[in-house]
Amino acid sequence: MFRRTERADLPLLARWLAEPHLARWWNHEFTAEAVERDFGASVNGDEPSEDHLVLLNDKPIGLIQYCRYADYPEYLDDLRPLLDMPDEAVSIDYLIGEPTLTGRGIGTAMLVAFVKHVWQVNPTTTCIIVPVCAANEASWRALRSPSRIPHRRPRQSHSGQPHR
Repeated sequence: MFRRTERADLPLLARWLAEPHLARWWNHEFTAEAVERDFGASVNGDEPSEDHLVLLNDKPIGLIQYCRYADYPEYLDDLRPLLDMPDEAVSIDYLIGEPTLTGRGIGTAMLVAFVKHVWQVNPTTTCIIVPVCAANEASWRALRSPSRIPHRRPRQSHSGQPHR
């Protein structure tokens, strides 16, 4: 359902960032140069953050960005006055690039899968904090699915396996 972004994906990201349903919230330049500047380091592995394409039936439909707050002290400085930031907190940001696929529950499904992925691949993660603009109702709808999105790390047994 996910794969790391590659250089060949940058034109697709540029197209998505130009879409009106994203431009309002991402406020991102979408020229080839701007997309290279902002996503190229992650593609090259020169940035501690990770960008992942979201795939539906092997077709890219969205993007999830993942980073540890500790790798970005400036983000910590912005958020610490607002909330208690655990040392091992991580962040995700996300978008559905294809406008015809919004409003169908796909955002929630991709968040469910990616949050489970984060808990599995990064055992030191204590929490996932997702800064969302208060007016972004679509993003809030995707996040407000406590019955589906694992809001707490699964408890681990002494063997390191999740309790069932």
